[in-house]
Amino acid sequence: MIINIAHLYGNLLNTYGDVGNVMAFSHEARKNNYEVNTDIISIGDEFDPKKYDFVFFGGGQDYEQSIVQKDLIKKRDSLVEYIENYGILLAICGGYQLLGQYYYDAHNEKIEGLKIFDHYTINQENKNRFTGNIKIKSSLDPNEIYTGFENHGGQTFLSENQKPFGEVIEGNGNNGNDLSEGFIYKNTIGTYLHGPLLAKNKNLCESLFDIVNKRRSK
Repeated sequence: MIINIAHLYGNLLNTYGDVGNVMAFSHEARKNNYEVNTDIISIGDEFDPKKYDFVFFGGGQDYEQSIVQKDLIKKRDSLVEYIENYGILLAICGGYQLLGQYYYDAHNEKIEGLKIFDHYTINQENKNRFTGNIKIKSSLDPNEIYTGFENHGGQTFLSENQKPFGEVIEGNGNNGNDLSEGFIYKNTIGTYLHGPLLAKNKNLCESLFDIVNKRRSK
């Protein structure tokens, strides 16, 4: 049995060591007697929504994200199909922002997102950043607590139709105001939690892998 993982733009968006999420998920798969195949899906590559069990979408510097944004448009329909069919997608920081309506780069230039989801991101005043340790309570199970490290200059706002990934216990989260952190839709998670998230939170990694097993058994 093989677990297929797609690392979106893994050669371009690889800041903060978030590739560790791919490594942690791969470890969990091997622990459960699966072989693991990981593909970097980058500029000009097609994304097959029926192939992958787990998709990771990280963040990078503004320049790399601007390059990725132009290519992402071509993959939008395939990503929507994957998301709507309950594929597991973990998007961190820049990846999270790009799934939404738009965000602003360090020069306050507006960058259009994929517009798959309603959230949008604006810059904080005076180039302030949210940095430091963060702890959240899962919106799906209040007994589940996730920890990480946030480092983002943007303030992200969800629509009324979006559900946060968690409620902030310590730290800032999406915008420092409403205690929301990230968002979750079906099996798609967007979040600002670095760490890497899945390496730091074994409970979440195991929960996501359980979803893979359930999808495989159908």
